[in-house]
Amino acid sequence: MGDFIIALEIMVKGMVGIFVVIGILTLLVMLMGKISGPKKKDDEQA
Repeated sequence: MGDFIIALEIMVKGMVGIFVVIGILTLLVMLMGKISGPKKKDDEQA
């Protein structure tokens, strides 16, 4: 049973790490969007 608990702890750490990385990437994309500002539609090409 001890090995199972150790495996669960490792799995939880990995999943938390994945969510942290996804959160950081999301914040970076939002920040870059705010820095670049809205796009002008002067050069519309259809």
